[in-house]
Amino acid sequence: MKTYRPPKALRPHILVACALAVIILSGLDAALQHVLNDYRFRWTSRAASGDIVVVAIDPPSIERIGVWPWPRRLHGELIRRLQQAGARDIAFDVDFSAPSDPASDAAFVAALQDAGGSVVLPSFQQPARDADNRPVTHVNKPLRVFADNAWSSLVNVPIDSDGLVRRYPRAGLLDGLVTPSMAAVLAGRFDGGTEHFLIDFGIRRASLPVIPYIDALRGEPDVLARLKDKTVIVGGTALELGDRFGTPNGAVISGPVLQAIAAESILQQRDLRLTSRWLTLGALTALFVVMMALWRRLSAGRRVALLIAVAAIAEGAGLLLQSLAPVVLDTTLFHAAIAFYLVAIALDEIDLRTLLGLIAERRFHRIAMSLGDGLVCADHQQRISLWNSAAQTIFGYSAEEIIGRPFEVLLARPEDLLFAASAPGAPLMQVPRTLEVEGRRRNGEVFPLELSLSAWQGADAVQYGAVVRDVSARKAEAARIRYLAEYDTITGLPNRTTFHARVTTAIASEREDAKLAVLIVGIDEFQEINDMLGHASGDLVLKAAGERIQNALPPESMVARLGGDKFAVALFHHDAAERRAACERIVSVFGAPLAAGPRQHLVKVSIGTATCPADGRSADELIGASHLAQGRAKADKHRTIVAFEHTFRQELEARLTLEAELTLAVERGEFELFYQPQVRLSDNAVVGAEALIRWRHPTRGLVPPGAFIPVVNTSSISDRVALWVLETACRQARIWEEAGKAIRIGVNLSPSQVLSGTLSATVRTVLSQTRLTPALLELEVTEDIILANAENALAMFREIQDLGVHMV
Repeated sequence: MKTYRPPKALRPHILVACALAVIILSGLDAALQHVLNDYRFRWTSRAASGDIVVVAIDPPSIERIGVWPWPRRLHGELIRRLQQAGARDIAFDVDFSAPSDPASDAAFVAALQDAGGSVVLPSFQQPARDADNRPVTHVNKPLRVFADNAWSSLVNVPIDSDGLVRRYPRAGLLDGLVTPSMAAVLAGRFDGGTEHFLIDFGIRRASLPVIPYIDALRGEPDVLARLKDKTVIVGGTALELGDRFGTPNGAVISGPVLQAIAAESILQQRDLRLTSRWLTLGALTALFVVMMALWRRLSAGRRVALLIAVAAIAEGAGLLLQSLAPVVLDTTLFHAAIAFYLVAIALDEIDLRTLLGLIAERRFHRIAMSLGDGLVCADHQQRISLWNSAAQTIFGYSAEEIIGRPFEVLLARPEDLLFAASAPGAPLMQVPRTLEVEGRRRNGEVFPLELSLSAWQGADAVQYGAVVRDVSARKAEAARIRYLAEYDTITGLPNRTTFHARVTTAIASEREDAKLAVLIVGIDEFQEINDMLGHASGDLVLKAAGERIQNALPPESMVARLGGDKFAVALFHHDAAERRAACERIVSVFGAPLAAGPRQHLVKVSIGTATCPADGRSADELIGASHLAQGRAKADKHRTIVAFEHTFRQELEARLTLEAELTLAVERGEFELFYQPQVRLSDNAVVGAEALIRWRHPTRGLVPPGAFIPVVNTSSISDRVALWVLETACRQARIWEEAGKAIRIGVNLSPSQVLSGTLSATVRTVLSQTRLTPALLELEVTEDIILANAENALAMFREIQDLGVHMV
């Protein structure tokens, strides 16, 4: 089925008709009409008649009177002044819908009555919401007592979508009754119609007579003379009163001034109206007929001149008509049609396909030259046709050197070039979109190159393109990251992750009768080297130690650093004698001092061993077992090499279980203190007691201290248990003291209390809380605790003795 295409001669006219339809359907013609009319007001300026005077409630008047809102008696006085001056009509653009001071309202009513009904008061509608929050219209009218003695008028004005006032109603409905607008009342030309007219904003606002309220109120003779036989509008012009409106000529005017200009428009018969749409339709029809008749008879230049002349004549006629009569010639769609005809002429004279192709090509070149990646294009013979600056940076060729040369000069291996012209109807390229090859720079250097290839059908033949990236830095960074993930940065040995993976692989590939051994080698007292000489010296010791361990073992073994002072060794396909010999060689190489920088260090090691499958069938089990064995070797002063035994794990599990139970015992309060009395033999009197802790286990009963105190002293609950013992013992001694029995209580100190450095402060606090006499407390400390921290411990013990506490 063929698609219908209109004859070429009709296309410009169809284009213009469609564009006009879009403008009308979108409502854009109204906005364009506003813009055109607003400009016309600047060319049809005229002065006000002077028959309407604005008495302005301006800032000087507000300041002179000194209060706001003003009492209505002032408006009554103003009415009398205006009548005295001989004013013809008086209108107020002030809200009188709410009562104020009764006396002031009464004075205003009296002034209205004296005026004999010549005063006009405003009514207006405003949006509001009812009790159900639904939108309603609220009508504000003057109070009944005011309305009975005055004329009522409507002051509402419609506001267009752009926020400007252009139209004005002759009347409106208030509570179902037709109410004339204020401008219609003041102009004296209300015929009962409610249609809107266009305000003539060509009437210069500055030509309107404006008199300050305070000047009219004072009744100065020269001011009153200016009001004789005038129509007066009284209202607020001060900014702070907020009664402001935007107008087409760019000004913002007050409500009274807007009412005055609307009244002037009626008085001067400048209440403008738009011409009929039928006239616009007729003008458009004539334009279409003329352009269809002359389109091919006149050259493009003459058509443009004709259209511009017609537009100028139409606008001149509109200006002349508007200046002579209250008629606005609607030429919006006519000018739009002329503008679209000018566009159609331009499109008709330009080869659009060539223009679009040229624009696209220029845009492509701009984008290509600004890309951060290299971009290389080639023709159907695979000769380079485009070369951007990023490609020059990567390969080193300038555009002058490379344009026209074959693409393959950029590759280390020409066979990597995967451009291939396709047969008609087949896909353009049978290759992956992105691939990695080896590139060659201008200086001959080969480097990793990433290509993102594409092909497209050009105007004459297939064209090729490649986005090129030098991935050398990316590969180097990936290698560095991989190295950091697999190797220790201090020693250069494999790290824990790599060792674990290697052992796992070895276990999976081992035969049933083959053996694999894991050795954990720890450097004894390594922390002292870090503490005394710093981590830099410690790193040198670790590096030298790793080299010695590696040199002491056969090449097929694996050495890794697990972290801290621990090294791991994997021995493959060995027997027990070979394993023992390897351990002894490691110990022997550390018999000589280590050269680490300028210093020599005599280092001792301890080794734990575990074998597969006897001690574990996974890497985690083997490494954990050898760790346990190395811990035993480090703790045993007589053995440097310890082979794993299953009892090690059982003892560790028992200790961990005991630690967990002890933590619960603290939370549950399962500890008790027993007191062993100390008796003076001369008279059998109890002079002291030693506090002894016991654990009342929920299932095992009373547990003696020897079974759990060693674990408590090396666990995290040591401080809590020791503090509980001290507080409980002191509290019991205080009870005895209050009962008249001065019994000295003895408490054993734990290592954690001494090492914390806060023992003296703790003792002082406990004595203060329990109110125990210090002399009744005796703290017992063992020699090994003192030797572990002799200097600090002795100073702390002196502080405790100064409190009056005994130390033994």
